[in-house]
Amino acid sequence: MLNKENIYYDMLIALRQVIRCTDLHSKQLVKKYGLTGPQLILVQVIANKGEITLGTLAKEVSLSQATVANIVERLELRGVLRRRKTENDKRMVLVSVTDKAQEILAQKPSLLDPGFIDKFEKLCEWEKNLIMAMLQRIAHMMTESDEKIDTAFLATPFEAVGLNDNIINK
Repeated sequence: MLNKENIYYDMLIALRQVIRCTDLHSKQLVKKYGLTGPQLILVQVIANKGEITLGTLAKEVSLSQATVANIVERLELRGVLRRRKTENDKRMVLVSVTDKAQEILAQKPSLLDPGFIDKFEKLCEWEKNLIMAMLQRIAHMMTESDEKIDTAFLATPFEAVGLNDNIINK
């Protein structure tokens, strides 16, 4: 049973633990590959999509265009990315990876801590789906609080992943 007085505190502590673990892994990425987690995400998206505009990249990674432009500028100075203006519209900037980025990606850096991935992979499929659904729901609630909630979010966590509540009560 949830204690209403402490639930928000407990929720904040749990979120803080996730953020801390993510930050610690990001520091490990910097030591090993020279890229933070967010930088690695950008490099991976650009490598997968090919040459891409800053606006499209910002949408792909759910960051503001200004933040993405700042990260891209720093990575360009370090020789990881290259930018160029299009011939048709000089305001439009295209970003692509360099050989240095390809060398980093060839080492297959993991965005998540390998220990977490090992534990996650051992879960049942329904547990993985439930965790993913809850993470997406939390992210949606925190970032889109003023928008209408998608009706998929109105289902119980088990319905959202294709199970019914009876599975828990067995």
